[in-house]
Amino acid sequence: MNEVPRHAVRPIRAEEWREVKELRLLALKDPAAPIAFLDTYEQAAAKPDSFWQERAGGSAAGGTRVRQFVAEDGRDGTWTGTVTVLIEDAGGVDPFGTTVERRQAHVVGVFVRPEHRGSGVVDALFEAAVAWAWSVEDVTRARLYVHEDNARAERFYRRYGFTPSGVTVPVKGDPAKVERELVLDRPGTPSGVS
Repeated sequence: MNEVPRHAVRPIRAEEWREVKELRLLALKDPAAPIAFLDTYEQAAAKPDSFWQERAGGSAAGGTRVRQFVAEDGRDGTWTGTVTVLIEDAGGVDPFGTTVERRQAHVVGVFVRPEHRGSGVVDALFEAAVAWAWSVEDVTRARLYVHEDNARAERFYRRYGFTPSGVTVPVKGDPAKVERELVLDRPGTPSGVS
């Protein structure tokens, strides 16, 4: 039996904008995309190359406000998954239009290619993403939102240690549905500390 090499996780590089675009468009074609992402394939595909260049440049290694990580297949270098971490400052406004209460990390854009799900890729991505979040000054909490119908994703987030905060926001275009906020406190941080 051949053992599949572990996926290497690393921050993207600015010059990898074409790969960033390709993986994002693939993610937006996934059947779960309507409940997992805030934009659509059509919206993303219509964006000019300059958008993707700026996106990659802004979330590449060395950035202090946002960092995108990718997992690479150890056999052929294919990007097998991605996650992005945004640093939010207290008083800012998040993508849902609510005021951010404290400096924190916001995990977004989680995607693993279907053929690599269940192989540990998402665990490796989250290890890198959360470790980076904890390295940012004054960040003691990470959060993410999960659509109430995205049970597979929520199971992983809870297994990883994220817990419901009790905060919900209505889903854009379908206010009968909600996105639930899940949070993860930095180890050693007393509850309620901001």
